[in-house]
Amino acid sequence: MEPLCCSVLDAAKSIGVSRATIYNWMKEGRIETSRVGGRRLVKIASIRRLAEAA
Repeated sequence: MEPLCCSVLDAAKSIGVSRATIYNWMKEGRIETSRVGGRRLVKIASIRRLAEAA
């Protein structure tokens, strides 16, 4: 089974952008996230959609 979410750092590394860019995209609603405890996780499906649209 493939993971559904990843950390902000892993999301940034996977598409070659900075963490700040990921946080900006989160604010803009371009990528979906979830909060688990105090941790923010990025939904991998939203990263894929964003990469495919580029």
